[in-house]
Amino acid sequence: MRVCVPREIKTGEKRVALVPDIISKLTKAGLEVVIESGAGVASEYSDKQFTDAGAQIKSGDVLANSDVVLSVQPLTPTQIKSLKKGAITISFLSPMTATDSIDAAVSAGVTALSLEMVPRISRAQSMDALTSQALCAGYKASLVAAELSPKFFPLLMTAAGTVTPAKVVVLGAGVAGLQAIATAKRLGAVVSAYDVRPASADEVKSMGAKFITLELEALEGAGGYAREMTEERAAKQRDLLTPYIAAADVLITTAAVPGRTAPRLVTAQMVSHMAPGSVVVDLAAESGGNVEGSVAGEITTTSGGVRIWGGKDVPSQLAFHASMLFSRNVVNLLLLMSKTADGKPTGVIEPDFSDEIIDSATLTHAGSKREKGK
Repeated sequence: MRVCVPREIKTGEKRVALVPDIISKLTKAGLEVVIESGAGVASEYSDKQFTDAGAQIKSGDVLANSDVVLSVQPLTPTQIKSLKKGAITISFLSPMTATDSIDAAVSAGVTALSLEMVPRISRAQSMDALTSQALCAGYKASLVAAELSPKFFPLLMTAAGTVTPAKVVVLGAGVAGLQAIATAKRLGAVVSAYDVRPASADEVKSMGAKFITLELEALEGAGGYAREMTEERAAKQRDLLTPYIAAADVLITTAAVPGRTAPRLVTAQMVSHMAPGSVVVDLAAESGGNVEGSVAGEITTTSGGVRIWGGKDVPSQLAFHASMLFSRNVVNLLLLMSKTADGKPTGVIEPDFSDEIIDSATLTHAGSKREKGK
C-alpha cells in the first residue's frame, strides 16, 4: 500500500506530516512511502534526506494513486476529490471547522481520521498530536513573551543594583500552559498560574510556580478538558483574577477546547489595569481568543501601552521539532491499523472500528459520516 505525504498548502503552515527518521517504521511494515518534492523544506527536511531514508520523491499529483494520505492540515475538497475510493486520510480535521472537507470525503468514499478526536486514554498517548503540538506552542509562548517584554525575566545582581525578576501569570494549566510555565521558570521569571481544575495545582507547583486559588467551584470535565462555565461564574472568575493580572509583567493565556470557540478569560477592562510595557500572549487567538482585543497573527497595542500578541500557526514556528513529534503521533496511529499475521506486519492498512482509538478518530467511512460506536 502507498502512503503519501503532500506539501502543505495552507498559508503559514511549515510542518510536514512525516520526517525522514520515521520512514523506516513504515517501510519495515511493508508500506511504500511517497513524499511530494519540497514537502519538508519549510521544516528543514530536504528531499535527499527522505530518499536516503527509503521514501520516494515525486512532483506533481501525488494523491491520485495513494492508499493513505498523511497531512497536518485537512486536505481541501479538491484534493479529496482526486483520491481513489477507499483511500484513508489522517490529519487535523476538526468536525466543527473542516465541514467542506468532511463532506467531500463522504462524497468520494474516503475514510477520514481526525487527530483531534483521538481519545485521551493511556493507550493513545503516543498518538496524541494535540498534546505534542500544544507542547511546542507553550514553549514558544514564553519565548515570545520574553522577547516582547522590556524587562529581564531573571533576577540579576549587578554593580548598578539588583534587577527584580519579571512576574508572569499563566492562565490554563494544560499541556501548553505547563510548558509555558516551565519555560518561563527556566528563564528566571516568578510564575503564577490558574486553572479551573483544582487538580492542576500539583502539576503547577511541580513546575516551581505558585497556583492561584480562587473561591470558585471546580470545572473538571471529560477527556482532560475543563467543563464549559456559565457566564455568571465567568464574570466572578474575571473579577477575582483582575488583581493578579494587574500585577503581572506578562500574561500568557492557553485555554482552548478543540472544535469550539475559546473561552473569554480576560476583558479589555482587565488588561487596562496592567502597567504600560506589559505583554499579553494569547495562544487561543485563532479560535476566538482568551483575551479581548487579541488578533491572530498580529501584535496590537492598547491605549495603555500593553502589547497583545495573538498566536497564529504557533507550532509551525518550531517546525522542525513540531514535525518530528507530529510524525511520531501519526505513524503510531497509522500502524495501529496495520493488520498482522503471526505478529508480522502485512503491509495492509484497514481501520478496525472495534478499537476505541480508531472508532473515536474516524469521521467518515464508506460514503457516510460516522459517529463513535456506530
